[in-house]
Amino acid sequence: MMAAMFEKFSQSDIDIGAGCIRILTAGDGPPLLLLHGYPQSHVMWHKIAHRLAENFTVVATDLRGYGDSFKPPSGDDHEAYSFRAMAADQVAVMGALGHDAFFVAGHDRGARVSHRMALDHPRAVKAMALLDIVPTHTLYRNINQTLATGYYHWFFLIQPFDFPERMIGADPEYYIRRIGGAARSEDCFTGEAMAEYIRCFSDPGTIHATCEDYRAAAGIDLAHDEADIDRKVACPALILWSAAGLMGKNFDMLQVWQEKCEEVSGRGLDCSHFLPEDAPGETYQELKAFFKI
Repeated sequence: MMAAMFEKFSQSDIDIGAGCIRILTAGDGPPLLLLHGYPQSHVMWHKIAHRLAENFTVVATDLRGYGDSFKPPSGDDHEAYSFRAMAADQVAVMGALGHDAFFVAGHDRGARVSHRMALDHPRAVKAMALLDIVPTHTLYRNINQTLATGYYHWFFLIQPFDFPERMIGADPEYYIRRIGGAARSEDCFTGEAMAEYIRCFSDPGTIHATCEDYRAAAGIDLAHDEADIDRKVACPALILWSAAGLMGKNFDMLQVWQEKCEEVSGRGLDCSHFLPEDAPGETYQELKAFFKI
């Protein structure tokens, strides 16, 4: 099933010292790192990864805590699942592959990791594409009823252990399909991709680790963001979003990111939050054109 979705890609686990990160790689050209969102894995790129590999050396990974990557224990501050820790993982992976500088495209949680990576490792990130997010600090500081309703899981997942873990673990397939119900098109999630998402979330370790991700975002990640509140990312940034989604409807997306980045471009797409799966053609074209800068 995986071979069919990622034909010509090679799969391996990269040991970065703290643990192993699952990666798939293929192609030639400038290195391009693809980072997924919640509650998915590298599989979310399967509709466009092979096309990007025609022009780039594509590296698609599972973030720590997700998919088949390692899931470290976490303390009271949830630092092990901070975006800073996740970003350092990915820089280490790319370094192990011989890529000291690279492009990165991130969706959802992967976009937040990408933003932190560009702040913490500016020499590594040549340009970044961020899909359907506003900065974590911006979102938390502008919550209203509409956002809280649509992003209810942000507040559910940060509840103390083990309340969300038990609730999700009671029926992980139902939970994954319910989250996926936000897609606009019926063919957004292929049967193969959905089966992979369900497989990964059937592991209690994944459920717990991803809750820790959100707990970190509500605590230590905000502290990191506040310490960098006046810093701007220097590399070019492409911002893509769902024009009809919560982010597009509640924020001036380009203005928000102009406050955080020196050079910003982008647009809204006619699709749901899951851009690479719901609008693969447009997403591919935007990424290909941008990373040829």
